[in-house]
This record gives sequence, C-alpha cells and structure tokens, in this order.
Amino acid sequence: MGYAEKRADYWRGRYKLASGKYATVSDEAGATLRFRSRRDAEQAANDKEATVRAGSWRNPAAGRITFGQYASPWYERQNLAASTMQNYRRRLEEHLLPAFESHELAAITANDVAAWEKRERAVPYADNSVRSWRALLHLILADAVEEGLIPANPAAKRRGRGKRVGRSQHRGAEKVITNALGILLIAERAALLSGRDDEFLAVVLMGFTGLRWGEVVGLETQYIRPTGIRVEWQLYELDNGHLHRCPPKDESRRLVLAPPWLLGLVQDHIGRTRPAPCPCHSLRYAFTGHRLPNLAHRTAPTLADVARHAGVSIGTASGVLNHADSVAPSTQDNVRAAIARLGTSVVPSQATSRRTGDATASPAGYSSRPPPAGTRRRRRTRHDRYPCQPTQRPACRSGDATRPAGQTPAGCRSPRV
Repeated sequence: MGYAEKRADYWRGRYKLASGKYATVSDEAGATLRFRSRRDAEQAANDKEATVRAGSWRNPAAGRITFGQYASPWYERQNLAASTMQNYRRRLEEHLLPAFESHELAAITANDVAAWEKRERAVPYADNSVRSWRALLHLILADAVEEGLIPANPAAKRRGRGKRVGRSQHRGAEKVITNALGILLIAERAALLSGRDDEFLAVVLMGFTGLRWGEVVGLETQYIRPTGIRVEWQLYELDNGHLHRCPPKDESRRLVLAPPWLLGLVQDHIGRTRPAPCPCHSLRYAFTGHRLPNLAHRTAPTLADVARHAGVSIGTASGVLNHADSVAPSTQDNVRAAIARLGTSVVPSQATSRRTGDATASPAGYSSRPPPAGTRRRRRTRHDRYPCQPTQRPACRSGDATRPAGQTPAGCRSPRV
C-alpha cells in the first residue's frame, strides 16, 4: 500500500516496487509530482502500486532514451534476409533518423509522426514509399512498447481515418504488357547496348517465362530441364554490388514450362559459352556476363564503391551529394573522405542510379573512346571484375556511431547479366 511523504511545501507519493525497494510518483519525464494534500499523494501512490501488482508498471525514465540510441541496437538485433536488412537500413538512414534521431521515445507524439508523414508526401515521394517508411517506424516503436519504454505507439493509425474520396487516387498505374514482337525488340536493343549475345537470350527468357531478373541471373545450368526451367535460387543485388544467393521471393520454388525452341536456345548458349564453375561454391551459372558493355572501358570507382568504402548505403552516399542537409555531418565526412581516397570526382546530378551505382563524372581512367587500332581487348570474366567473396550484412549508422556489420551466408559477387 502506498503512502504520502511530507516535504518542505508539498506532499509526494511513495509506492512499493519490490521487497525493500520504493519509488516516487513521477511524470513521464521522470520529474517528481508535487501534491497539495496528503490524500492526493496517497491516492496516486496506491494507483501506481496497483499497476506494479498487475505487471503493467513502466519506468518513466526509460522513455528518455532517444530514437537514434534505440534504433541502432534494434537494427542489430534483427535476423532477416539480406535484402530486408538493406531496405531497413536505407529507410532508417535516409528518412527516419534525420527526422527523429534526437527525439526522446517518450516525446514522440502522434502529431509529430503525422507532420513528418505530411512533409514526406509533399517532397513528393510515392505513397507506397511513405507507407513503407511509416510501417518501419511503427515496427520499431511497437518493440519499444513491448519493452516497456513507452506506454503507447504514436505511429499507430486507426483504421478508417483520412480522406475516403482520395483512396482511388493511390492506385498504381496500369501495367504495360508487350507482345512477342515487343519482347524480341526489347531483347535486341538490350543486346546492342550491352554488346553481349547472352543479354538477348536473358531478356527473351524473362519475357516468355515470367522469370524474375534475379532468378535469371541466378539460373544454374543444373536446373535447366528438358521441359522447362527449375527455379530454386536467385541472386539479389545489394547496395554494395554483391549478388547475394538466396531462395526465390516468397519461397516460390517451381518448374516453369518453356517452349522447345526457347529451351533449345538456352542449351545452345550453354554449349557455346561453357560456363566455368564459380570459385566461391563451384556452381555453374547460365548467364555470366563475359565483358563490359560496348564503349564503356571504365576502371574508375562508382557510387557503389564510394558507399562501400564509407560504410553506408548507396542511397545515403547519393543523399550526401544531392541533399546534404538531410544527412548527419559525420556521415557526410565519411562519404567525402571515401571519395577523396578513391580519387574520383562525383557530380551530384549524376549520383542517382542506385541499381548500377554509376555516379562518376570525369574520373581518372575513364574513357568512352574505343581502344587504339590494332589493340585487341581481352574478354573479362565475371570473376575478373567481381571476385566471389562473402557478402556483408548492412550496418546501420546512427549519428556518429557505426555498428559493426555481421556476417551473412556466403554469396556470389558478380555482374548483372
């Protein structure tokens, strides 16, 4: 049972936490509540002790930890797929930490979340993107609620709130589906731009079977069957340029039937190229990418290299060059130091490609001119430019603190088809 204690000019309430341990009635910020009468102090102390007995008591000082201090260890505790960890890291670094990093968990309100979401939509960002960022914020704060750091989740949104008339405006655009001739024309242009015959076959294979890009890149010769293509694995491209070998999306292992003429093209391609085993785990991939695209004799670093040396995502590195005010100063210093170490100059307007990481403008060693007459260009294999090595789990950066990266299952670092 709680009791009141007389102080100089006020009363305070005291309640029992455990045997021989008592606490003072305080507000959410941890400040002692001052009561004018003994009766009010006793009533508040009894209410607090009742929550302790019911198991719902929460330490008011626990919510004084900042969002940035909580988000970094929260990220490190997650054990998810490499692609999911990469997406979480990108959303934290680019959108959540710039807005809430210095806010105490207990000080974040529903109005703060709503105002932040409104600002993001006004940039403008796509509705689906903003919803995914808010979903991650809701997930982080929900875990904080379970740990007893805050009493309620300020990112929770009641169903049915908002404009009903505008819901149909958020629907995605109609998907454009081409015909057989369109597939062949697209494949022809892809082969011309890349200078690789296998690019033509890869695009045709995707168009007539519906395989995902990662499933085509990760297609192993052992899964090419007489009646179709067996999908068991895919290669997912991470921000650091590594292709991570993992099961297909949603565990959608399946046998995709293909017409005999298409399977014949695939078999002829394998017989002509004779793919060598991958040094990392001795697997033979149907599409390996034998050399760089036409007229692109580039040896200079890309934005992906800058991001990897700085220990950030490609999106964060691009943000330093395009929107430096949204990135922490320490992160800006790391990215600019990486650029200086790599000896390249990056133009902000060109630092936009996350998938390829192409962001170098007039770097050393870059030339779009063909080689001198009489010079024969050596065909480069996938492991000349992209050696196989274990992939790294993306590490989340919060302010000046960089969390160590953990290991993920070994993956093959190789170019896209």
